[in-house]
Amino acid sequence: MIIGIAGGTGSGKTTVVNKIIEHLPAGEVAVIPQDSYYKDSSDVLWDLRKNINFDHPDSIEWDLLIHHIQELKAGHDIHQPCYSYITCTRQKETVLVKPKKVIIIEGILILTQSALRDEMDLKIFVEADPDDRLIRVIRRDVVERGRTPEMVLDRYEQVIKPMHLEFIEPTKRYADIIIPQGGNNIPAINMLTHFIRTKL
Repeated sequence: MIIGIAGGTGSGKTTVVNKIIEHLPAGEVAVIPQDSYYKDSSDVLWDLRKNINFDHPDSIEWDLLIHHIQELKAGHDIHQPCYSYITCTRQKETVLVKPKKVIIIEGILILTQSALRDEMDLKIFVEADPDDRLIRVIRRDVVERGRTPEMVLDRYEQVIKPMHLEFIEPTKRYADIIIPQGGNNIPAINMLTHFIRTKL
């Protein structure tokens, strides 16, 4: 079963994914993060590389992601790329992912691609208030990505917000399920995991 979980930056997608995994039998879920498939930018000068728009669909190597999903569906192992937000480059190391009963594709832009949507059995959009998303983005980027609050706010205003309105928000129309308030919506997550268990 292939499940796509989309939503804006800081909407709570990862929390929803983790809670789904908690409710399903151990070892039956593989998670494929869209962020692992950012195009390699090691050949780009650092001053340009650090300003890459990671919220635009063109930043993702979609062909590779779709190929990997098809390989997992066919029962084959894949070597998932690793991407560093610190250096903005793809790493030499990869992650071995084996086929599982449930494959979750998670990322802000995954519903923008019709070929990827066609691989999904269930499409979910996680929704959260813009101010809640901004707070989460500040906390995450300062701690995990080495950015200052001022850098995060500038990026939110110049990149995250306009890209969300142009590319991410419109993909709600492709979702089979919309989960308001992300990981805090326990009834919705319980209903979702019950549906998945029933299908399995």
